[in-house]
Amino acid sequence: MRIVIGLKLPSLNEYINVCRTNRYKAAEYKRKLEAKILPYFAGVKRFEKPVRINFVWIEENKRRDLDNVCFAKKFILDAMVRGGYLKDDNRKCVVGFTDSFEYGEKARVILDIEEVE
Repeated sequence: MRIVIGLKLPSLNEYINVCRTNRYKAAEYKRKLEAKILPYFAGVKRFEKPVRINFVWIEENKRRDLDNVCFAKKFILDAMVRGGYLKDDNRKCVVGFTDSFEYGEKARVILDIEEVE
């Protein structure tokens, strides 16, 4: 199953800056971000079997470090759990993931999700 999240998600550095201001603000920031991600899963069935996810991170330029960019998978997986698409994001439910990076005019993330036995 392929899902395209048409958002430029925050990097680890951006999230750390929010966390440094106030822990309550950081929790609110994360909750609002998850709420922005969830509509991209509309119509997707709940994954009953464990999943493997390939993340394709499309960035507008090469300014952000790759490890900071792919940190945003934390927000995506937590949103999937919050929305009921995954039972949990532990090792029993998410058995692996890969990251690849491309560059284009609009930042976005493509998820190719495969259920595994």
